[in-house]
Amino acid sequence: MTLQGVKQRFGIIGTSPDLERAIDTAMRVAPTDLTVLVQGESGVGKESFSQIIHQLSPRKHNPIIAVNCGAIPSGTINSELFGHDKGAFTGAMNDRKGYFETVDGGTIFLDEIGEMPLDTQAYLLRVLETGEFLRVGSSKPRKTNVRVVAATNVDLLSRVRKNKFREDLFYRLNTVPIRVPSLSERRQDIFLLFRKFALDFSERYRTDPVRLDDSARLVIENYAWPGNVRELRNMAEQLSVMSTERNIDAEKLYNFIPKLRERHLPAKQHQFNGGDPDAGGSTAGMGDRDILYRLLFDMKSDLNELKGVLSELISNNNLRVSRAQLEHLEDSDMPRLRAIAAESSTPVIQQRNFGNSPTPIPNKQAGSFESSGAILIDNPDNFHYDSTAEVVEESLSLEDMEKSMIKKALDKHNNRRREAAEDLGISERTLYRKIKQYDI
Repeated sequence: MTLQGVKQRFGIIGTSPDLERAIDTAMRVAPTDLTVLVQGESGVGKESFSQIIHQLSPRKHNPIIAVNCGAIPSGTINSELFGHDKGAFTGAMNDRKGYFETVDGGTIFLDEIGEMPLDTQAYLLRVLETGEFLRVGSSKPRKTNVRVVAATNVDLLSRVRKNKFREDLFYRLNTVPIRVPSLSERRQDIFLLFRKFALDFSERYRTDPVRLDDSARLVIENYAWPGNVRELRNMAEQLSVMSTERNIDAEKLYNFIPKLRERHLPAKQHQFNGGDPDAGGSTAGMGDRDILYRLLFDMKSDLNELKGVLSELISNNNLRVSRAQLEHLEDSDMPRLRAIAAESSTPVIQQRNFGNSPTPIPNKQAGSFESSGAILIDNPDNFHYDSTAEVVEESLSLEDMEKSMIKKALDKHNNRRREAAEDLGISERTLYRKIKQYDI
């Protein structure tokens, strides 16, 4: 079967190279009995790949079952997977077959394999290695011929390092890895998927399909889609049901789904590709482009804040600034600065005073200059640095910094240790120990 034929048969929409590479891998491994590990974020459609692998394999006439390992309580998952004998535990009134026994000769899809308890992982490893398993409460080994397709949305190697997943099981499952790309990684497919979902819901609810104009299309193609295909499908269904108009522009789209106004940069880390979900959202799994985007936005925010501070300084101190200093600033950013510069008759440029002699500043009442420690000079062309100025190198020692902060806190609170400790965020006992340590 061709790649296009597989897409049509299993309802897969998209032309992304990463998606097509994943489908091609599934097609190649399907005729074998190799174990497959499907990796991808939640909502990307990992279960569809288990169907591709099963339906294109010699096992296609035998059953396939999907098991969500994260949805089964740890106390009963062994019984669910491998079965139990009568009397094995309280409530075991009869013998019961587990999934591995029920789908003998077929395929079992273990979703969220990373949530499987460690003891169950040991049972699963034995099944993969020897094809044998034990029912709960039984000592008689049983045989099964089941192909395992596992899926995860977390980084299993990270869980291995934290002793939450068996390393030998990971490498046994990872015989053939398939990575399903997230929706933000195949943006060229977003509009195609939306059109397909809109047509499906128009048939279900017997209405005309909703259509997006160019502005609305641009919005959905630049949204991050943390819920991936599942989230896009839900959005298409919401618009199909709730919207009275069939032609949707960006403003109407925002009215129905305000969250689309959120930052459209792909800043979300991929947990299955190096990010650690237990790490509290660090940038360890972020790509270079994502980090660059965040850095640029932070720089822009800092620049805007700096412009605001500069505006306040010039306005509050009645300073004058030349137009040459503002020619690179946007009107929308610094309207007050331009207004001040327009009223100025004598341009004054800010500069740092590195010399020992004070720099003159304008006297508001008499219009003359007074000696002060201000940082203004009248003629920047004649400005020169004092080569004899002493440069003091700042100490980067953590102990020096800690000692300095403790002194400042004590001075601030007139040596009242309790208040100083609260200000520093430490206990009074710790502060007392630090005072003795640094001989303060």
